[in-house]
Amino acid sequence: MANTSKMKAVILAGGFGKRLKPLTNDRPKPMIEISGKPILEWQIDWLHRHDINEIVICVGYLHHVVVNHIGSGKKFGVNVGYSVEEEPLGTGGALKNASSLLSGTSFFALNGDVMTDLDPWKLVDDLTPDCMGSIASVPLSSPFGVIQIENGFAKGFREKPVLHDYWINAGVYCLSTDILDILPDKGNIEATTMPKLAAEGRLRVTKYENANWRSIDTYKDIEEAEKQFAKSTPKHRSRKSKSKKTH
Repeated sequence: MANTSKMKAVILAGGFGKRLKPLTNDRPKPMIEISGKPILEWQIDWLHRHDINEIVICVGYLHHVVVNHIGSGKKFGVNVGYSVEEEPLGTGGALKNASSLLSGTSFFALNGDVMTDLDPWKLVDDLTPDCMGSIASVPLSSPFGVIQIENGFAKGFREKPVLHDYWINAGVYCLSTDILDILPDKGNIEATTMPKLAAEGRLRVTKYENANWRSIDTYKDIEEAEKQFAKSTPKHRSRKSKSKKTH
């Protein structure tokens, strides 16, 4: 059984954000503002509301911008430590580089360009002793309108529907600290370690049917996120209310 009272969260914030230039010429991608607040602040607020107050930020590109703005995390009600990459290590390498800052049996990890209100403790509930991690998954939102076809005739149109038959990686995880031993020194966890664990049946998936979620990859995503999260308050789940069936 894991002691979840001091579980840490790792935010992977070392990305260049090349598709968002020139916004990222003077700041890393997670410092792009959504409605006047950097993505990192949205993430810290979301974690804090879920009683996750010990945070490690993996930084690389223009890391001083993050450190100068977030600092110790005290002004946000959390404690923040930093793992600095001297060169791009990918998501897997970044987590491994932060190993010395992690303790306990499990930790949260999230991509630094994700905004959400999903309940992270569900990932903890789903992590079993025989598994290395649990992935948050959300249904695929089609970027295009869909034609409903019957016998070669158009029967209707659905504008950018949510496709509930297809699920995508939400970029939020609960991982066993044992995974740190098998992560690559350099490379993305999604392309290296996770496919191997999936093939071995050691990777759980936690589905979030109705979570508010968006990955910030383009200018259009910034516009959509400002609408989507304009009145959003992360759904709060107290640490005391969750079950403790983790290893």
